[in-house]
Amino acid sequence: MQTLLIATANRGKVTEIRRFLSSFTLRVTGLETLTDIAPCQETGATFAENARLKAEYYSQFAGGLTLADDSGLVVDALDGNPGVCSARFVSPSATDQERCREVLRLMDAVPEASRQARFVCCLALARRGKFLDLFEGIVEGLITHEPRGEQGFGYDPIFLIPEIGNTMSELAAEKKLLVSHRGMALQKLADSLTHLLPLAPQASTGTGF
Repeated sequence: MQTLLIATANRGKVTEIRRFLSSFTLRVTGLETLTDIAPCQETGATFAENARLKAEYYSQFAGGLTLADDSGLVVDALDGNPGVCSARFVSPSATDQERCREVLRLMDAVPEASRQARFVCCLALARRGKFLDLFEGIVEGLITHEPRGEQGFGYDPIFLIPEIGNTMSELAAEKKLLVSHRGMALQKLADSLTHLLPLAPQASTGTGF
């Protein structure tokens, strides 16, 4: 069985990706399997650049495929922030709740018609230090006035999908993967993996649904 290293310490991301790719004969692991490795310096100006940097870097130490995710929240009224600094917004040690509260504080006086935002996800695939491919997903939405929902992680509680009427945090895990930015990127990845990897017995897709 091939191994897919998910180059992130975010357990929520690892869980989502493992769930989505459960139909493939893959052993999915996170960065906890690599010890004594200095973290990759995310010096890219875009999600795509950072995803590629991380995938190429960590794949040097992995035996199989490496998948790196760089994703975040882009808010129009905040000049695109938190953007590529989404995971470090406020401070590197801030909690998800603290980051959400800061976005809501900055958006406090922003009217309903100007609360547009989007979640962006870029997934980069690499092997032995060589970049293979990039997969992107984008979902449009609005910033709420207060957190809603108990599911998800990150900025999910303050990101409303108007067509559904729910925040990301109000969606069950399976539903979220169908409509989220990461789900969109993962579907493109799964389509690509069908040419590289066998499916698990009795599986017909890479989505695990």
